[in-house]
Amino acid sequence: MSGPARTYLDATSSEPLRPAARAALVSALADGWADPTRLHFEARRARLLWDEARESVAAELRCRADEVSFPASGTAAVRIGLRGLLLGRRRAGDVLVHTVVEHSAVLRVSQEHATTGGGRCRKVGVAGDGRVLVDDLATAVREEGVAVLACQWAGLESGAVQPVEEVAAICGAAQVPWFADLAAGAGRLPAPDGWAVAAASGHKWGGPAGVGVLAVRKSSRWRNPSPRDDRIDVRVAGFENIPSVLAAAAALRELAADRVMEKRQRALTDRLRVEVPRLIPDCEVVGPSGQRLPHVFSCSFLYVDGEALVQELDRLGFAVASGSACTASTLEPSHVLTAMGLLTHGNIRVGLTADATASDVDRLLGVLPGVVASLRDRVGAPQ
Repeated sequence: MSGPARTYLDATSSEPLRPAARAALVSALADGWADPTRLHFEARRARLLWDEARESVAAELRCRADEVSFPASGTAAVRIGLRGLLLGRRRAGDVLVHTVVEHSAVLRVSQEHATTGGGRCRKVGVAGDGRVLVDDLATAVREEGVAVLACQWAGLESGAVQPVEEVAAICGAAQVPWFADLAAGAGRLPAPDGWAVAAASGHKWGGPAGVGVLAVRKSSRWRNPSPRDDRIDVRVAGFENIPSVLAAAAALRELAADRVMEKRQRALTDRLRVEVPRLIPDCEVVGPSGQRLPHVFSCSFLYVDGEALVQELDRLGFAVASGSACTASTLEPSHVLTAMGLLTHGNIRVGLTADATASDVDRLLGVLPGVVASLRDRVGAPQ
């Protein structure tokens, strides 16, 4: 395939496979294929690899190894984790409180809870920078009948990192368990504490696709929402995908250890936050300047169609995203940007990979003003 050199800037959707993950995957394909529930040597060797992966992920999430499970995706982890927490808390209440900027998997569990589960839901708003309104959250959590709070650690659309210490304190005082979506920040920032059940996704940090992470504290009232399977882990059904799980754990460990990368990415996204609105009029930068993910930059342009912008940048060799981070294939207006009260059209989201360079950012800044001007000219918009 000929054309311009490719620059991948969509790590919010999926981080390329990390070198450590590739090496672990190849090694585990040779050593981790056997059934880890059996007693022979090959099975014991596979079981050791499985245990190693659990211990590695648990260390990064600040929990016990036996609290970690590996469903088939982050979405599956959300569904199993949140449904199980609601099921285990049925005697305490039937109200699910969640922020308006949660991943679509959380929103769908919420809808299911209200329509077929006979429960109630309460939504908590966010400020214009995407961070939850803490006073409103505290009020909602303290109401009678609240079973669970679902609040993400950080959002991939805005890059906003939520005030998780305050969230944990509010839930602790109200004795309401916190379901935490950790997918956006895992491996990139030190993981928060205070959650009861958490979910994450291996491909977000450079592991292979098909590996979710579900962590259930021993102290939480969680009940499995699905029939139990006779495997190593009673929380997740099916034969264990040990090579992919081990690769995901290796990627998480490698990413978390690279604090130089975090500083480099933050400096690059800081530059984008300054330069893009300086170079292009009628531009709205998304998310907070301070409490945010280091690798995410998002902005919206007036008089521009987001799909056309992504396609034109793709033609020039740049892979970026638009629309909602969890439902991007639909290119529907983002529920996150809507909740923040921002422009929902003309949006692009840059997710820097671990290997992204200043040169990548320079080249994007070199073409973006011309692309936006061209698209505005097509529709006769003011320049």
